[in-house]
Amino acid sequence: MIKVILWDIDGTLLNFERAENYAVKKCFEIFELGVCTDEMVKRYSMINTKYWERLERNEITKQEVLVGRFREFFETEGLPIEKAVPFNDEYQVWLGDVVFFNDNAKMLVTELKEQGLMQFAVTNGTLTAQRKKLAASGLDKLLEKAFISDEIGVEKPNTAFFDRVFAEIAKVGNFKKEEILIVGDSLTSDIQGGNNANIPCCWYNPKGDQNTKGLRIDYEIQNLNELKKII
Repeated sequence: MIKVILWDIDGTLLNFERAENYAVKKCFEIFELGVCTDEMVKRYSMINTKYWERLERNEITKQEVLVGRFREFFETEGLPIEKAVPFNDEYQVWLGDVVFFNDNAKMLVTELKEQGLMQFAVTNGTLTAQRKKLAASGLDKLLEKAFISDEIGVEKPNTAFFDRVFAEIAKVGNFKKEEILIVGDSLTSDIQGGNNANIPCCWYNPKGDQNTKGLRIDYEIQNLNELKKII
């Protein structure tokens, strides 16, 4: 029986693509870089994903992700590379400025809380952006605690991240690992992390992608509300 849920934030509870599109375009306006099209944001998003996956493999640092992604994007788009660092700083602020829920997630989290489930956030996002998102969405009031990699000092899917999470959860209850479920959209971060931590894994897969990583997936859902049938 599941008693604890570890929620991923970006791409799971919140629609990251919409927030990303908003923040990138807003920063283009601020830095007077001209028109930013949806196609340009998609090209940036592909670069961004590549950098985060390298971080998850412990190949680069968080700072190399944050700056490197925009330097590469600016270079490929013919934009002034020297603006990459200040652009990233501004981007963090605007990324947390708006929130878009997936599948009416706030109501789902509220319902599960009323049922007595313990719910926590587990995220690799930056401290600045994630704290703003949690506050703007109201999730900071609904979730027991948010575990943000910037504060912990290590990223998902590393076991050290989950060791810290389990240590904190143990302070509020004596839960077995089979009672702790991670729910996330990323195979390389959330599901790999759940595999590494040896806890049940629920893959939120709204686009119907294939599990190309050979990872253990205990549950697969395309709508977050399907979770109510699992727990």
